[in-house]
Amino acid sequence: MSLAPRAVLVHRTTEYEELLARHGTHGQAAFVLAGRGRSIDEVAERHRRAERALTEVAAALPLRWRRTRVERADLDRFLFGPEDVVVVVGQDGLVANAAKYLSGQPVVGIDTDPGRNPGVLVRHRARDTAALCRAAASPGGRVDALTMTEAVADDTQRLLALNEIYLGPPGHQTARYRIGPDGAPSAGEPQASSGVLVGTGTGSTGWLRSLWLERGSALRLPAPSDPRLVWFVREAWPSPATGTSMVAGELAGGEGLRLTVESDRMVVFGDGMESDALELTWGQSVRLGIAGTTLNLVA
Repeated sequence: MSLAPRAVLVHRTTEYEELLARHGTHGQAAFVLAGRGRSIDEVAERHRRAERALTEVAAALPLRWRRTRVERADLDRFLFGPEDVVVVVGQDGLVANAAKYLSGQPVVGIDTDPGRNPGVLVRHRARDTAALCRAAASPGGRVDALTMTEAVADDTQRLLALNEIYLGPPGHQTARYRIGPDGAPSAGEPQASSGVLVGTGTGSTGWLRSLWLERGSALRLPAPSDPRLVWFVREAWPSPATGTSMVAGELAGGEGLRLTVESDRMVVFGDGMESDALELTWGQSVRLGIAGTTLNLVA
């Protein structure tokens, strides 16, 4: 007898909860904010909306289903199962945070603050949870398969991202490396920069787009489901030992970008999750390309 699906509710600590953790009580947090000319009321109201949405979603889950919750900070320690239906309750970015830990499970995005969130990934309301969960668990349920990017290091470390992967120095130093197409006969161009960004169509509305606009780039940004990535080098520095001829490009299926570290240390992280980063040292290499898995977002 097969197991019933498990609903995994993904949420994150609210700004209000963070304020209470820092200041101890509502009154003390309100006092501190008032001293800065701010009010705690708006933050507290957003917290109440998030709590109401979580309660409504939990109540709407099918009765026979198993269920559990995981907070954003614990995602890297949570084991998702193949039978899970992942219900993300929060902001668009929370879907991206969860995506890197999944392997094809259907994802339902519930917007806790309509009008404040763009709603690109959290497309639905809490009242639609029951119907969305049934659709997610059905063989013919319609999903949008969103392209993801991956980084694979030469020591087999692997990292996935829905929006973008950043490779660069851990602080504000300069990263030194060689960059070039994967499989090229030469080691690539030596560069010194503040890092490299490799992103998907989903990420092309955020950090990636800001670089694209700043450069006035002629590259065509991909759509979320396009099997194509774009990449940019940030602030490449020309010198007698470093070049700037390879600062942007695109990657189709099967193509890769290889970077070989020539700094003491570089970090690789996806979708802003700096706490869950790969660390590379001098001489190591990493390949960037399209991931073999997609984020299956319930439409």
